[in-house]
Amino acid sequence: MKLLALDAATEACSAALFLDGRVSERYEVIGRGHAARLLPMADELLRKARLSAPDLDAIAFGRGPGGFTGLRIAAGVAQGLAAGSGRRVVPVSNLSAVAAGATRSAGAEHVLVCMDARMGQVYWAAFDCSGAVPLAVTDELLADPAHVIPPAGDAWFAAGHGFAAFPELAARLAGRLSGANPGLLPRASDVARIAAFEFAEGRAVDATRALPVYLRNDVVHRR
Repeated sequence: MKLLALDAATEACSAALFLDGRVSERYEVIGRGHAARLLPMADELLRKARLSAPDLDAIAFGRGPGGFTGLRIAAGVAQGLAAGSGRRVVPVSNLSAVAAGATRSAGAEHVLVCMDARMGQVYWAAFDCSGAVPLAVTDELLADPAHVIPPAGDAWFAAGHGFAAFPELAARLAGRLSGANPGLLPRASDVARIAAFEFAEGRAVDATRALPVYLRNDVVHRR
């Protein structure tokens, strides 16, 4: 399987190429400028592998939740590459990608992901990571940190920069946490691994249906 993955949902910008189980990646934390960096990252990976978009089986992208501009950039690049090459697209949850990163780096099986959503809120969901890919055991939600309540019965590994932005969140849940990585951001390499599984399961979509998931409808910043 040959699959290109893109992510620009946070201050990190990354592209990854999945080739029959091997993953190569370009990853930078840049804050801004994703539009100028994402496509060159993808082009570099394809050139190094002597591939072009029509050689791929699919194109994946981090579909959110995350920053509005970054999500639109990743979706737009994925749509453009897919439409121009006749490929299908695999949208992947950015929260799921963070959960996969926690499992890969720390061996965590039960992961509580909280990403800073700005405006005093977080994007969050809980995941069972004991299988091939993270399985969400809650809805993906936008909430105030005080309203993050993981399912009962398990100790949760806290992952994502929502825990760095709101340290009171980890403090409140301390008795229910098995560990934490508050600096973890989504990476295209984890998007790629999840997307490869999803593609094999037949869950790719046409380019026109590869849409971002924002969760927040109100884009006006509070004063």
